Amino acid sequence: MRHFLDIHRTDPGDLRAILENANAMKTARAGRPKGTPDDDLPLAGRMVALIFEKPSTRTRVSFDMGVRQMGGGTMVLSGAEMQLGHGETIADTARVLSRYVDLIMIRTFGEDILHEMAEHASVPVINGLTDNSHPCQIMADVMTFEEHRGPIAGKRVAWMGDGNNVAQSFLHAAVSFGFDFTFSGPVQLDPPEALVKAAREAGCDVRIERDPERAVSDADLVVTDTWVSMGDAESSRQRRHNLLRPFQVNERLMRAAPDDALVMHCLPAHRGEEITDAVLDGPRSVVFDEAENRLHAQKAVVRWCLGV
Repeated sequence: MRHFLDIHRTDPGDLRAILENANAMKTARAGRPKGTPDDDLPLAGRMVALIFEKPSTRTRVSFDMGVRQMGGGTMVLSGAEMQLGHGETIADTARVLSRYVDLIMIRTFGEDILHEMAEHASVPVINGLTDNSHPCQIMADVMTFEEHRGPIAGKRVAWMGDGNNVAQSFLHAAVSFGFDFTFSGPVQLDPPEALVKAAREAGCDVRIERDPERAVSDADLVVTDTWVSMGDAESSRQRRHNLLRPFQVNERLMRAAPDDALVMHCLPAHRGEEITDAVLDGPRSVVFDEAENRLHAQKAVVRWCLGV
């Protein structure tokens, strides 16, 4: 049984195979109506539970649509409906759901919830997001970069802003896919020191650069994310804005980057905060290709987990 819990917990060869499958499925669907089933229907007769303790647009729609395109069915469950870990233990929920469905995708808060679910489930579990990581997003990001610029190995990704869950998954991916990583943000929001150290020990050139223009000067890809996470208090929001304002991805910053550097944002974007309209909608942005590729990458992850 294969779980997809984090980039660094999955063999690099399997990660590459997932992306190859994602590209093949995307090519096969070119020009077809979105609701048209895939030709081979690999999930025919399969049921997938989609659990959302955190709200979602892209994760919910892309997983739901992807499973349906592959001929499977979905059961969408919210944290409020399930009282996950409150009315019933995570372990018991995992055991019960395993009797009803063939695969569980969970978007939750603490990483401990994800790992307890995987430990006690007798079906594969996919990490749809935790406070510490977002591996499905990174698979779509690598897929998108390689569509536009070829292999990501040996390239440099510059992350601007908060060392959050997506930034941490990029550090995992730097090791697995062989690219280098620059973090540029306030010291208060650095990615975990242990994670930076592990990436460096694995051979990645990981830099912490406080000057944002210097950080992007040799970047092949510039990435940012929202400055405020779901559930942050208003006082925390204002503090974060003050800390992160110098690291906005704007036209001035991108003039300091190489001419062929791409821009990504996992969305939703707060336009005019972490990124300006001119950059988000500009010629270097591949943000909406990135959003589409969540569908194709996650379909490939589901197939890998189920071995179909």
